Amino acid sequence: MKIDNFFAELKRRNVYKVAVAYAVVAWLLIQAASIFLPAFDAPPWVMKIFIIVIIFGFPVALTFSWAFEITPEGIKLESEIEPTKSIARRTGRKIVAVTIALAVVAAGLFVYQLVRPRSTITPRQDASAARTEAATVTPNKSIAVLPFNNLSRDPDNAYFCEGVQDEILTRLAKVADLKVISRTSTQHFKSAPDNLPQIAKQLGVAHILEGSVQKANDHVRVNVQLINALTDVHLWADTYDRKLTDIFAVESEIAKTIAETLQARLTGSEKSSIAKTPTVNPEAYELYLKGRFFWNKRTGADLRKSIEYFNQAIAKDPNFALAYVGLADSYLLLQPYGAASPSESFPQAGAAARKALELDDTLAEAHTSLGQFLLFYDLDFAGSTREFGRALALDPNYATAHHWYGGGPLLALGQFDRAITEGKRAVELDPLSLINNADLGWIYFDARRYNEAEGQARKTLEMDSRFYLAHYYLGEVLQFKGQLTEAIAEYKKAAELNDDPFVLALLGQAHAKLGQRDEALKTLGQLQQLATRRYVTSYSFALVHIALGEKDKAIDWLERAYRDRAGPDIALIKVDPFFDDLRGDPRFEALLQKTLRGPKS
Repeated sequence: MKIDNFFAELKRRNVYKVAVAYAVVAWLLIQAASIFLPAFDAPPWVMKIFIIVIIFGFPVALTFSWAFEITPEGIKLESEIEPTKSIARRTGRKIVAVTIALAVVAAGLFVYQLVRPRSTITPRQDASAARTEAATVTPNKSIAVLPFNNLSRDPDNAYFCEGVQDEILTRLAKVADLKVISRTSTQHFKSAPDNLPQIAKQLGVAHILEGSVQKANDHVRVNVQLINALTDVHLWADTYDRKLTDIFAVESEIAKTIAETLQARLTGSEKSSIAKTPTVNPEAYELYLKGRFFWNKRTGADLRKSIEYFNQAIAKDPNFALAYVGLADSYLLLQPYGAASPSESFPQAGAAARKALELDDTLAEAHTSLGQFLLFYDLDFAGSTREFGRALALDPNYATAHHWYGGGPLLALGQFDRAITEGKRAVELDPLSLINNADLGWIYFDARRYNEAEGQARKTLEMDSRFYLAHYYLGEVLQFKGQLTEAIAEYKKAAELNDDPFVLALLGQAHAKLGQRDEALKTLGQLQQLATRRYVTSYSFALVHIALGEKDKAIDWLERAYRDRAGPDIALIKVDPFFDDLRGDPRFEALLQKTLRGPKS
């Protein structure tokens, strides 16, 4: 067919008209989809598939127009129609008329989009704001349990009051259909505050539970009231006068009533979890509450004291699984808070976590503790991941599980997007937790997303300017952004707030990076002196040697950490930016592979 005849055929068979009509219809369909799909909460991939279908439909429409013709007898192949009986010209006029009508509609929609009032922000900012607004919409099935008032005459009963609050919160957290804010965040507020709507907005919840506890000898009175913080409407209130031995039944009843009032769906396993009695021994329970009271203080001395109370609780009730969890959590934190070496703490943590699971395999807290132990002592990434998965399936509202999972095996294996998602979820469930906020920035840092890491560190410092960890996190980010002088200033602030030897190591390596070798060597000597009196991580020594260009010595220290099973020192060896200068070194790469396989038990 000659080229002139080909184009003439395209015109005769209405291919051009179909192409224009298809383009107009496609544009209108995409505009309609962009309006209606979000209204039905359709996921973004639906729109993508819709557009792909429209794109692939274009050549199909053109092919159909070329090969077929619509006749009064139906659709027929073009080759089967005699030229004298073709109505293609008449069909073409109809296509033109329909196209003109649709074009008028499209033009009207286009003009509307041009003249409608717009904000002054850019489309990218507008999209970001829309995502932020969507992410911050307060779910109706959400609650924060504020600190209960201690109405007892004995101020020492504060731990018991906190325990009742914590138990109700823990039982509610088992319900997957609820969003429950962690105790760390709610403890920032007083009982029965005046500014409930403001608090609810800050915590991202629609409902608040207030209460008070009065304990005298073996009797206890618990008052509670559930409030819609957005409307200030009291939804439910009750008073429970019971014997101390009935406190678990009271806590279960309160949690169940709240879940029903908020119309949360309860599975059979969730109903069982809410009704569970952790111990039949009230003395063991009180000792457990004292242990948690001191555990939450997060100092070396208080952690040691919490261990004493948990052991006493276990002595009273050897089948008290939660007391073993408390023991495991205390031992897990001893090393990070400078109170013990890994060999003095992690084996005990693992044994306690396993004992807790032996007694009750449905405890999310126990699976979380075991997951952290498997990562930091056994370097068992698969086992750690499995335990965190089980913990989150049992208690999706357990912020610590999200926190440790994101900053643990997910981060260590370089799964940055999932690690960030878990870190964000931990912050959502515990928005005022300094450690959750700071560690989210740390995940950004290891993912090399330095601007977001800096923003998160500064946000944490706005919450508490004396939180030393956020200062040294900020220093690390600034250092890798090329602002060494500013980084050193942050390291010094951290050193003033806490005598953590690791901060000293950060200062030493920063001085080395600035070419101040004498200062770096001086710091190295200080670390060696400290190591004669207290535990100093191998990672601290490795950092300074890396900065001094002494790669072999740095790897010596990392290999020592591996032999000592000091998992916190090397678990993140794959992603840690401070180790980038060692990458490619055969010894380092061999150590990396051994670490990812884990030491032989």
